[in-house]
This record gives sequence, C-alpha cells and structure tokens, in this order.
Amino acid sequence: MEYQSVVVSDLYALVHSEDEEYKKILASLKGVFIEGWVRTNRDNGSIGFIALNDGTCFKNVQLVYEDKVVEDYKSLSHVNTGAALGIKGEFVLTPEGKQPFEVHVHEFEVIGTVDPDYPLQKKQHSMEFLREIAHLRPRANTFNAVFRMRNAMAMAIHEFFQNEGFLYIHTPIITGNDAEGAGNTFGVITDDKNPKTDFFSKEVALTVSGQLHVEPFAMAFRDVYTFGPTFRAEHSNTTRHASEFWMIEPEMAFADLDDDMDCIEACLKHCIDVALHECPDEMEFFNNFIDKTLKERLHHVLHSEFKRMTYTEALEHLKKAQQNGHKFENNKIFWGMDLQSEHERYITEQVVKGPVFLINYPKEMKAFYMRQNDDGKTVAACDLLVPYVGELVGGSQREERYDLLKKRMEECHCEEGLEWYLDTRKYGGCPHAGFGIGFDRLIMYVTGMSNIRDVQPFPRTSDPIKY
Repeated sequence: MEYQSVVVSDLYALVHSEDEEYKKILASLKGVFIEGWVRTNRDNGSIGFIALNDGTCFKNVQLVYEDKVVEDYKSLSHVNTGAALGIKGEFVLTPEGKQPFEVHVHEFEVIGTVDPDYPLQKKQHSMEFLREIAHLRPRANTFNAVFRMRNAMAMAIHEFFQNEGFLYIHTPIITGNDAEGAGNTFGVITDDKNPKTDFFSKEVALTVSGQLHVEPFAMAFRDVYTFGPTFRAEHSNTTRHASEFWMIEPEMAFADLDDDMDCIEACLKHCIDVALHECPDEMEFFNNFIDKTLKERLHHVLHSEFKRMTYTEALEHLKKAQQNGHKFENNKIFWGMDLQSEHERYITEQVVKGPVFLINYPKEMKAFYMRQNDDGKTVAACDLLVPYVGELVGGSQREERYDLLKKRMEECHCEEGLEWYLDTRKYGGCPHAGFGIGFDRLIMYVTGMSNIRDVQPFPRTSDPIKY
C-alpha cells in the first residue's frame, strides 16, 4: 500500500465537505502517513487506541493498532503520553462512531521519546501548576484551544480593519513619552545609565500605547491602526493586569465619537462572529469546560444593539440602586468618581442587560488628548461595558483644537517632548477619533478564561521571570 503524507486538519476538512472534488479525494484516500504527539494510549491486550494530535487542529485522530497487524505491538502499547510518533496506516471512515474516521496502524516510528517524569498526564491540572510549565502547557487541551483562538482573533482584527480600508502602521516600542501620563513605564538604558550621555541622550521607555504615534498617520492616510506590544510597570497583581500586553489602536480622521462607537461595535461583533463560527471545536471546549454560559453570552452580545448612556446617567442609576438596598463594596457614589468593575457590571448586567457605551466622562478622569465638551466639565470619551466583564474597550474623540489641546497639556504638565504632537493640530488638523482594545482581555472575553496569565504564551507580570 502506498502511504500519502497528510495532516489531521485536512482529513477533517475532507470528511465534512460537501464539495464534489473533496468527495473524490476522500474516496481515493487509502494509505496515510501522519506525524504527531500522543495524547493518550490505551492498550486492551490485543488491540490498542492512541489519540494523536499533529498540531494542525484542535481535534485528535484516533489510531487503532492490533497485535496481529503491528509487528512490534508491545513497544507501541508502551509508548507514553507526549511521545512523537510517525504512523503509516489505513484511513477508515467510521460514520457510526464517535469520530468520523480513524487510522488503522500498519507501521510506526517513535520519533521522540518521553521521560517518565513528563508532567502532563491524563488528569486535570490546576492553572497555577500549568503556569509553572509554560513551555509545555500549549500541549494541554485548554491552552491548545486558547492559543488557537488567539491566532484566530489576531487574524480577525487584521481582516476587519483591512476590509474597512484601514492602513496598518508599526509604531515604535522605544519612546520618549508616556501617552497616558501615569508614569508607570519601563525605562530603557544602556550600561551608561546617565540619560544625558546614554544611547538616546534622553530618558526613554518602553511604550505604553501606540496611539500618539499612529495619530499623525491618520492625518495622511485617514483610517489607520496599530496592533502591537505595550508595557506598563504597574505592581497590579490582579487577574486582568500584565506588564506586557498587546493593544489594538485604530485612529480615524474626519470622525467623531459616534463614528468611534460604531466602529468599536462592528469590530467586536466581527471578532465574536469569527470565534463562534470559525472556531467551533475550541468554542465547544470552552463552553463545556471553562464557562458553560460562554456561547450564550457571546451570541447575546453579537445580536444586541449597543446602548449609549452618559457617565452622569450611570451615576444616577447607581445612586438609585443604593436607595433600593443594593450594596456595593465601594459604596461612595459621587460625580467625578472612577467607576469600579462592580459599578460597570451593575450598569451593563442589571440596568441595560446588554452591552452599553458610557460616554462623556469628567475630564479630570481621562487623558489630556480627549476632546473637551462644551460644558467645560466632560470629554467626548467612551467605555464599552459588557455583561460579566465590565469595561472591554475604551475610546474617545481627540481634541483637534490647537489652543484647547495646548492648554490641557500645560495643565497636565505633559507638553515637553510632545511639541510634534501639537504640530498635527497646527498643520491641517481635523476632527478625529480612535479607541484601544486590550488584545489579551479580548481573548479572555471570547474564551471565558479568567486570568490574563492564561491567555498569554509567556506572561510578564511583577513576578520573577522564569522564561
């Protein structure tokens, strides 16, 4: 028998396709050669079953081996979980079985053996334990699904913006400014350590945001976006904070806050649609083993109209809730307060019962670049709140008026070094708006994973770095 080299994802595509050409290929498929890693190996004495994953899809292929067919049956029956195998066998359709096909083994080769202390065995491991073996955890089902989804979401982001005519801009990782003004930056130095004589002759840091650098490109290309790593030196040991994370930051010229919110809604719905319809196996796993309400919640958001509510209106709802006996951990509700997750979740889950944009925040709460409203107290900012999470996306219309922006930068003491940013208003500036999506938090949202450390390949937090 001749053996055709195949990958498992192609086999599943063949058996599920209605295309006539695919059906012809499937009908002619007999001998196959597959390479992959053993997930489980069960020997029943004269017949054994191996679940093999070749890395091309979430699903495994079942290998069936019999002592009367496989020459060294005993050796194959003792192959451990995690070993790398090369298999030659017969492709067999099994429409009545749990899986649509299986491979009956004729020959095998152990490509990579596994030491007996291999930490990933056929049992449930805690997330904490798996974080300690980040170099091996992609082989576990949970992380196999997570990082497939991460790939799918990265593609979905690029698909959305490219299809909408946005230009992808690579903004710098080393920068001389702090876009948010919070000061939580990682300094970049050489052995000199003296900013005046160091490599850049000034203090520089790893970027906290690509926004300020991508805005000038909106003044030339209209609609642009940056999608890359950002860094914040916060000692926030929470499930939602990391020191290194990725941000999606589009910027749109000739756009206002309403345009901004329309784009946010369309982008998020596109990502959810991709997760639900292009990653069905991963979504089924997440819904069964991570969060049994996940698919229902995502479908709800996908088919919801995103409501809009002012910050001031949200406070009135919170005060009314208190009057009716609702208890918040942070129970001091006042205009100008920074809403906590419990407040945001109350608004989206109890008041709106769906996604909602909170808009027009007090200007003291927000960054210097946000457009000041006519009331002199608020800025044209928005935060998208979604049920069970709270804030997912933040954006604003940018202040395009030179004098008002300059005055606000002086008030915030951030004008030094950002003279070039003011120039974008001075030379042909126009109304524009943008937003930021924390990519890692987006992954958490569409997978149901509760800790940011579990959606990043090698998470960076204030803990000691092992990898």
